[in-house]
Amino acid sequence: MSTLEGQVALVTGAARGQGRSHAVALARRGVDLVLVDRCSDSPQMTYPLGTAEDLAETEALVRKEGREAVPVRGDVRDPATLDAAVAVARDRFGRLDIAVANAGVYGGGSVQDADRAVWDEVLAANLTGVFQTLRAVSPFMIEGGYGRIVATASNMGRMGIPGAVPYVASKWGVIGLVKAAALDLAPFGITVNAVAPGNTSTPMVHNPALYRGLRPDLAEPAWEDVAPVLEQFHVMPVPLLDPAEITAAVLFLVGPDTPHVTGTVVDVSAGSASRYTA
Repeated sequence: MSTLEGQVALVTGAARGQGRSHAVALARRGVDLVLVDRCSDSPQMTYPLGTAEDLAETEALVRKEGREAVPVRGDVRDPATLDAAVAVARDRFGRLDIAVANAGVYGGGSVQDADRAVWDEVLAANLTGVFQTLRAVSPFMIEGGYGRIVATASNMGRMGIPGAVPYVASKWGVIGLVKAAALDLAPFGITVNAVAPGNTSTPMVHNPALYRGLRPDLAEPAWEDVAPVLEQFHVMPVPLLDPAEITAAVLFLVGPDTPHVTGTVVDVSAGSASRYTA
């Protein structure tokens, strides 16, 4: 494993799912963590979000790897949250090498009937939240002359999907943001990239509301009912990816062996990338 010994990372959406996977894997490679999560539900979302207990569990898992972890509860849509997280990195560790802008939510709807409140929530969390993260960490990274930034996009930000306008728009925007930010930060030795996961086994997928959305013909669909539907999003015959697969791409992008990879998107999507035009 490539070592990142002594580095410091900020991970948003760290309470569970992909964020937790990224944080623990970074700790395993010698990184101290600032862990950011809102730890509260949203009335616009049809599934429960991460909790304070989830964030505490991520913190414990990082400490189990022998690294420091500082939790910061707050919403990535709020600049004050990210400013506070960067201040923690500065005051506690004196440096910030890595930022993983992972926090996000899922909200769907067709263009003709999408709820405006859902649109606002999804765009604010998934796109504005990534912007706020990059905006907060980049001045400190510029000071240090080094930085590795990775944002979580999606295979649904690489192609149109019916009935998912808010989510598709938000994740497509993340890719554009990453490419523009890579140009802005390249002169300072900072790389900015994105990962585009396929369907991944996290609570964003495993919840009754999404199951019903995938199988509206059933009152209470179970996993075996929705798995074949999810598999159709991929080319390889798997319904879901493991979060560790996405983490492997993140580690590639923040590691010491990719100093000149920037402005790109790494697809981890069981082959759905083969359906894109480029």
